[in-house]
Amino acid sequence: MTTDASGNATAYLPSAGRCRGELESIHYEKIDFANGVDFTITDEVTGESLWTDTDVNASEIVRPRAPVMDQVGAARLYATGGTAVSTKIAIVSRVKIVVAQGGNVKSGKFRVIVG
Repeated sequence: MTTDASGNATAYLPSAGRCRGELESIHYEKIDFANGVDFTITDEVTGESLWTDTDVNASEIVRPRAPVMDQVGAARLYATGGTAVSTKIAIVSRVKIVVAQGGNVKSGKFRVIVG
């Protein structure tokens, strides 16, 4: 994706149609976005946050996960009083990527891996 003169851009993956499945990973490849680029990545329909990052200077790969809760909204824990349990995030539509502070007409690449 390429930013406008103000350093902002919005893109959707896939550009047409829908993407359904469990989010495996998101790959950001820096081409020439300015150092300090910010981005917010969400599911277009649900608005669920998939990845938000600020002041990014280099390529990066993340494997976002969502917290697991029971039927009353209490966090599921591994063992009594233990670590919170998380799971892959379900994608139900296109993935929306919003970039800010990317620099004047600069580019970066995102790959969203869904299984």
